[in-house]
Amino acid sequence: MARHVIDLDESRCIGCRACEVHCQVKNRTPAGVRPGQLVAVGPERSRGEVRLAAAFRPCFHCEKPWCVAVCPVHAMVRRADGWVHVARELCVGCRACIAACPWKVPQWDETIGKVVKCDGCMDRVAAGLVPACVAGCTTHALSFAQANENVRKIRLHYARSLLVQKQRG
Repeated sequence: MARHVIDLDESRCIGCRACEVHCQVKNRTPAGVRPGQLVAVGPERSRGEVRLAAAFRPCFHCEKPWCVAVCPVHAMVRRADGWVHVARELCVGCRACIAACPWKVPQWDETIGKVVKCDGCMDRVAAGLVPACVAGCTTHALSFAQANENVRKIRLHYARSLLVQKQRG
């Protein structure tokens, strides 16, 4: 399991995609290449309320990443600290990692003829900062934490949402 996670508080997300833009700027990718992706449905009206369903899809930095296993030149690397990244200087553009990833996280960047993917902003994290997507989220819907810390935050958020639902109902 990854040691760090990026979590989306769906109740705060407005679907503005600032997270994607900040990720693209940090990674210098063209408009169609989004290493961190926001998948949003809506907004739609439901029971008198406007709702947006959203999920943020960065790399999950798998324990046994298929993208790493299939790379014939070892350009896809899983570091000892759990971060999975592309060593761009080694990438030959075979795209095997794109086909292997069940989440379709690695993406083809035509402008450089190589694969790019979310690397968790490991350089920013090493400098004590949060990933660019988290820093750029205008509504603070994204959070970054160590895996066990985040589980506690998610449970607390869920418990609070149950209380709010109970008070409404």
